[in-house]
Amino acid sequence: MRILKHIPNALTCCNLACGCLSIMAALTGNLESAALWIIASALFDFFDGFAARLLKLSSPIGKELDSLSDVVSFGVAPAMIVYTWLSRCLYELPPHHINAFTEFLPYTVLLVPMLSAVRLAKFNLDERQTTNFIGLPTPANALFLSFVPVAAERMVMLNNFWVVWMMTIALALLLNSNITMMSLKFKDFKFKGINIARYVLLLIGILLILMFQLGAFPIIILAYLLISISIHALIKMQVL
Repeated sequence: MRILKHIPNALTCCNLACGCLSIMAALTGNLESAALWIIASALFDFFDGFAARLLKLSSPIGKELDSLSDVVSFGVAPAMIVYTWLSRCLYELPPHHINAFTEFLPYTVLLVPMLSAVRLAKFNLDERQTTNFIGLPTPANALFLSFVPVAAERMVMLNNFWVVWMMTIALALLLNSNITMMSLKFKDFKFKGINIARYVLLLIGILLILMFQLGAFPIIILAYLLISISIHALIKMQVL
């Protein structure tokens, strides 16, 4: 029984370790491996919470450890991936576009871990986020950024320095927005209400993965954003 009580926190530490491995891979230029370590982090992030609920072992320390691990895995790690990618794209710009200003821009991806940390701290204190999220969840942001280099093999626009930089900053700002974002946690599996949107997103995700493999993740996250923002707008208009 003593061993069982350490399982959730051990899984959380595995999440942290995978985040560190992702950073190491990104800084050595192995961006696909870095992105795969982010997926491993996301899986451990899911199973630590699942194990805690299953074993009824939730604790304040576990909650804080989870957020600290997420800052590394879903904040620092994806920022290092996109920093490396932007640095590569920068030197594909015409020579007259490369100056002190453009060389500084890749460093602005540090907004990602900074704003991720703020979002995770707020999440621990915000009791409104039990069924939906307020602001873009950090794992969703991490999956988008991490797989930009992979998706760029099929999506030419993601080879563009300015497109990737603007999307990175825009998504970082959405982390702490007041927009209600859909949670994929099912209370039941009935095909009605918000579950319809969840099933639609899952179907879109499966089709995109079949078409683009790992490069599908940025498109899936954009679909998630579009669906969530549409639902948020309909709720504001009191249609839903």
